[in-house]
Formats: sequence, structure tokens, C-alpha cells
Amino acid sequence: MNPVVAFYKSYKLTSRTYWILGGIVLLFVLSFFIPPLYGIGILLLLVLCAAVVIDTLVLYSPKNTVTAKRFTAERFSNGNINPVTIDIINNYPFVIRCSIIDELPFQFQRSGWTQSLSMKGNSQVRLGYKLKPLQRGEYRFGKINIFVTSPMQLAQRRFAEPQEQVVPVYPSFQQLKKYQLLAVSNKLNETGARRLRKLGSSMEFEQIKEYVTGDDYRNINWKATARKGDLMVNTFTDEKSQHVYCVIDKGRNMKMPFEGITLLDYAINASLVLANVTLLKNDKAGLITFSHKPETFLPADRKEMQMELILQNLYRQQTDFTEPDFEALYMQIRGRIKSRSLLVLFTNFESMQGFQRQLPYLKQIAKHHLLIVVFFENTELRQLQDKPAEDLEEIYIKTIADKYAFEKRLIVRALRLQGIIALLTPPQQVTINAINKYLELKTRQAI
Repeated sequence: MNPVVAFYKSYKLTSRTYWILGGIVLLFVLSFFIPPLYGIGILLLLVLCAAVVIDTLVLYSPKNTVTAKRFTAERFSNGNINPVTIDIINNYPFVIRCSIIDELPFQFQRSGWTQSLSMKGNSQVRLGYKLKPLQRGEYRFGKINIFVTSPMQLAQRRFAEPQEQVVPVYPSFQQLKKYQLLAVSNKLNETGARRLRKLGSSMEFEQIKEYVTGDDYRNINWKATARKGDLMVNTFTDEKSQHVYCVIDKGRNMKMPFEGITLLDYAINASLVLANVTLLKNDKAGLITFSHKPETFLPADRKEMQMELILQNLYRQQTDFTEPDFEALYMQIRGRIKSRSLLVLFTNFESMQGFQRQLPYLKQIAKHHLLIVVFFENTELRQLQDKPAEDLEEIYIKTIADKYAFEKRLIVRALRLQGIIALLTPPQQVTINAINKYLELKTRQAI
């Protein structure tokens, strides 16, 4: 950049200079009535110009600089507090005053974060602030602008540190540690939950042993029998690692926001934590997403990279504002999931009519798998219900709110009549409620 242009963009006079200049102008005005003031005004003007020149030379001395560096995590957690730190290094040999403006990503709807402070000569200061992103994606930070003034505070120099960086915002991985305790110390064992008879089970090979009276002759291993010369049978045991799939509806109803976060992001955050708890409980975690067509399908597994695969898949999910196709979801589940599994379906039904269109497919899925339907309570409607009505319009609004809330309860009842587990939850509590339901079923040996 041209040095003249660079100087023009980084230099300006402070308000103190303009206030002094205004006082000198006042002296020139009064000199019309008191002539001796004119000479004083000229002298002060010359002193001011000389002071500004000296201050400018001091600020723009090649050895005198201020540098800054921003430190963030490699990725942010959606819906959680994420720390950001900035290190400021003052290379001036004297005390300076500076204002720091960090250019924030546009998603925060703020031009920047601002902090003013005084720094001693040849010193370093670490500043920090916190950000709470409300949507997933790439967040682009801009420059760090530092406005510096010397002790005279007549001129100001701007340092624009090129600290542009992109930080991806992932689903709320901070909740993983928060809810791991529920998986490790399962207090539901103390609630007297009744164990259920399994409707279906998977068997896995355990060992080959000699046949004894009472063994199932259908399990005779003829190859081992031929080698050994005695009857040998295969023994099996119930498969301990159950398959748990988080199924996420990405239809238009999941775009509804609560406290700045969409229902889709609440479901994604809950799915990430539930998958982590599933793996901690020695089960296999998988992922399915769908909208007007089947999309992501990650087979249930317990391999070391499974959580990272789930995280990367959840990071890319976006709603396409279409009507979800539950028939296509059913066909995908029937075709790709062969063993009985626990399916945790995150969706949302806003009306009884919309629910009844999808109920036949939910019934078919529940015939082959243990299905939990998690949908969301409209907490804003609850506020309208609790608010006393004072006029005819408020009575009408309250009646409509009661109607929608009643339909949600009817949906819960209809699902339970079909043997489907229904979980109606406020968006803010979906994670903890989904984990508790999974742990309850695990305790009762329902899966």
C-alpha cells in the first residue's frame, strides 16, 4: 500500500486536540474586543501545531509499534459459551492508551468487540471475552484494530492486525462432559424400574464346546465334530451391544427457533450427547437424517472414530424447508437396519392432521424396532396459556394456544396407544430427557 495512503487511513486527531483548537478559536473571537488576546492565540496555535507534530512523530517512529494476536479454540460449540483471548504487546517505551476493536463474525450481529485500557511501556496484556454462537457453520473473524494515543493524547494511530481466521461451529460438544456422569453413575437403577421381556434379540457366537445332554442339536458344528471325533456344538449369547440410532427430521417444522436456536439444532445437540452416552454404555451408535428424501445414514458401530464421524455428519446438516417423507424413512430403515434397534426419532408435529398422515409409517417402524418419538413442546404457547386474558382478542389468542397444547397431548396419547414411546419435551430440556429415557430403557432391559 502507498505510504501516504496508509498514513491517511491510520491517522487522526483526538477530541482533546479539537477541544484545544476550539479554545484558540474562541480567543481569536475575543481578540476583536480585547486585542492582546490575538497574540496569545497565535502563540498557543503554534505550540499546538508543534505538539501535534511531535506527538505524530513519536507515534509513527519505526521502533514504536503495538501488535495483537487472537487465540480461539479450533472449533466452537453451538449454543454454549466459548472463550476468546487476545494478547496485546506494547513496544512503545512509555505509557499508552489504546482501544481494541476485534471484528466479529456477522452471525453475532455486532460490528465488533471493544475494550479500552492503559498499558505500561514494553509490556504485554491478555484480554478475554466470550461468545455464544446460535447456529452451526463457519464463523469468520476479521482484523484486530488497535487505536493508540501517547501521553499527550493529541494524535491517534491505528494498527490493523491481520488476524482473519475461520472457526467452525460444531454441535454442542461441550455437553458431552456435562452428561457423561449420567452414563457412568446410572441412578435409575435405584428407582425400582421393572425389567421387560425382550420382544426380539440378537445372538452372537461365544465358543465351541462338547455336546452334552440338553444342548440344542441344531447348533451342532459338523466341521468341528469331524475334526475332533466327538459331537461339538456352537454356543451363543445375547448380543450385549445394542444398536441405537438417532433419527433426525430436517423438515420445515424443525426450523422453528426457541431462544435463538432452531429445533433442528436442539435435536442435533441432543443426538450428539445421546450417541456419546450410548457408546459409554457399550452400545453401538448410528445416525439417520431425512427430509423429503433419505439423506445421511451412518451404520451403528462402536469403533474409535464413530464419535468423530457422527460429529462431522451432524455439522453439515441443514433444513431444506420441505415436508418430511416418513414413507421414505420407513423404506430406508427396513432396507438397511436388519437387527432390532432402538430408534430415537427427533421430529415435530404442530397439528393433529399432520401427525395422522405420518402415524401409519410410525406404526410400521415400531413393529420391527423399539421407537421413541421425541417432539417439542411450544414453550411460548405455555406463556400465553398462563397469562390472564383481559379483552376479547386475548381470550381468542388464549383459546388457540389451549387448542394447540391439547393437540400435543392427543398426539402423545395416540402414540402410546400404538405401543410407541412418546416424549414431549421443552426444547431446552430435550437432551437430558432423551438421555434419561434411554437409560431407563437400558435399565429395564427393553433393548
